[in-house]
Amino acid sequence: LFDIYHRGFREQVEKWPQNPLDLIISWLALKYPKAVVADFGCGDAQLAEKASRHGATIHSFDLVSVNDRVTACDMSNVPLGDASVDVAVFCLSLMGTNLADYLREARRILKPGAILKVAEVRSRIDGMKGGMGAFVEQVTSLGFKCNLKDKKNQFFLLFEFTKLNGGEAKKTKKLSQPETNMQIAAKPCIYKRR
Repeated sequence: LFDIYHRGFREQVEKWPQNPLDLIISWLALKYPKAVVADFGCGDAQLAEKASRHGATIHSFDLVSVNDRVTACDMSNVPLGDASVDVAVFCLSLMGTNLADYLREARRILKPGAILKVAEVRSRIDGMKGGMGAFVEQVTSLGFKCNLKDKKNQFFLLFEFTKLNGGEAKKTKKLSQPETNMQIAAKPCIYKRR
């Protein structure tokens, strides 16, 4: 099942005029070349292969390890310490039924003020009840501030969030601790033959 999903993913993204992973790699090279990065749902760890050339330290996580760059684990429980990461990335990887658990785990390992970068298939977010606004509201309820909602691409949406620390959360009336009962349910991803 893992191989079938990733084969479909690769075939679909190859047909897009722009791959969101390439945008994230360029962004990291420009803004955070020496960052410690956690790549959630990394697939074959292309982010690690390319971004580490610029000096970044990349921790790649997925359900199955397809090469030695990938640590196989449940993305809601990665083997990194609290507040140990500068950037967490979910590039077309918010799959499963416990998306909020994945994002809570990203928040746990991010340093205060660190960045959460999310690229997701547009139809999955637009198809949610409440669409993009609801998605952003749900992520911010986990203790993040939204910095960027890029909806220029017709195939995917790109988001950037900052992890709030306790003081910032109180000032913005956001939670100082992430919401623990909230769930996020994006529309299932269906690959279309084009």
